[in-house]
Amino acid sequence: MSIWDKLKTELIDIIEWTDDTNNTMVWRFPRHDNEIKTGAKLTVRESQQAVFVNEGRIADVYNPGLYTLTTQNMPILTTLMGWKYGFDSPFKAEVYFVNTKNFTDQKWGTKNPIMLRDAEFGPVRLRAFGTFAIKIVDAGKFVKEITGTKAHFTTEEVAEQLRNLIITRFTDALGESKIPILDLASNYDELSKFISGKINPEFNDYGLEVTKFLVENISLPPEVEQMIDKRSSMGILGNLNQYTQFQAANAMEQAAKNPGSDAASGMGMGMGFAMAQQMGQIMNQQNQQSQQANQAPPPVPGIASSFFIAINGQQQGPFNIQNLQQMMQQGSFTRETLVWKQGMVSWLKAGDVPELQAVLGAVPPPLPPQ
Repeated sequence: MSIWDKLKTELIDIIEWTDDTNNTMVWRFPRHDNEIKTGAKLTVRESQQAVFVNEGRIADVYNPGLYTLTTQNMPILTTLMGWKYGFDSPFKAEVYFVNTKNFTDQKWGTKNPIMLRDAEFGPVRLRAFGTFAIKIVDAGKFVKEITGTKAHFTTEEVAEQLRNLIITRFTDALGESKIPILDLASNYDELSKFISGKINPEFNDYGLEVTKFLVENISLPPEVEQMIDKRSSMGILGNLNQYTQFQAANAMEQAAKNPGSDAASGMGMGMGFAMAQQMGQIMNQQNQQSQQANQAPPPVPGIASSFFIAINGQQQGPFNIQNLQQMMQQGSFTRETLVWKQGMVSWLKAGDVPELQAVLGAVPPPLPPQ
C-alpha cells in the first residue's frame, strides 16, 4: 500500500454518536464548517436516527445501520445540491443524531389546585401528580418543530411545555368524568389510559408519543382530609354520643397527666366536673333510649266505621256509630234507612247490616198491629 493510499484511508470520515447521558434527545455532530468528506461512513446505532439538514432544510433521515454516503443513498440531499453526476469533493451538511429511546420517569403535577364540583362534598380543590414516558417517533418533525438549530437538546428543555399540556388535558378529563372523589383511587388506571389517548394526538404534532402515562395520587387539601378523617372516626365509633364520651375521656386523661397545669387547677376541676356531668347526661339518655326500645309499642287504635245514609232521597254523611245512635234516638234513623259505606256493593237497609245491629238493638222494634 502506497503512502497516499494509507493516508487516504486514515482520512476516511466517520460520523457517529455514542450517548453517555440519560436526557439527551438531540445532538448535532460537530464539524468545522460542517464539511463531510466523500465516502464518509455514517453509523446510526439502535434507538437513534440521523437527520441531514442542508441550508436550513431537512434532507435525508437515516434509521439504524452503517452507511457509506454516496449520491445513491442521499437522494434528497443530492437533489437539493444539484449533483447530477455524483460528487468527489467534500460537501456541507448539518447532521443531527436523534435519540429515539423511551425517556422514562418524567414528572408531572398540578402547580395550583384544580377546582371541581363533587356530588357529595360540593366544590372542592384537588391536587394531582404522576409520571409519564415519551419517545421521538418522527425525527424530522421533532428537529423542525422543537429543536431548531440547537446543537444539544435535552428533556428538561421540552418537559415544561409537555407538562403544561398534560395538566390542561388532565383537568378537562377529570371534570368531564364526574367520578366521585371517594371513587377516584379505584379509577387511576382508567384515567391514565383515557388521558394518554387524549394527549397523544397533540404530542404527535411535535414528533413525540406518550408511551406511558400514570396517575400516582390525587389528594384533597389537608383541612378537608382532616374532616374526612373525623367523619370516618365517627362512623367507626358508631354514633355521636359515643364519640363525645371518647373525646371527654381523652380530655380528662390529658388533664391527669399535667397536674401543674390549669386543667388540674380550679378551672381544670370545673371542666372535669362539667365533662363528668355531660357524660352522666349522655349515659342517662342512652339508658332511657334502651328502656324505650325494650318496651312494646301500644296497639294501633281501631278505625270507626263511617256510613252514608239516605234521607228523603238525599245522600247525607258520612256518620260514625255515635252519630247514628243520636239520630236513632231522635227518630231520624231507623231499621228501614238505606245505608252505605266503603266496601259495600250497594245500598242496604240498616237492619240488614250486621255491623249496625248493636246500634239498632238499643231501640225496640215497632209494635205489631192490634
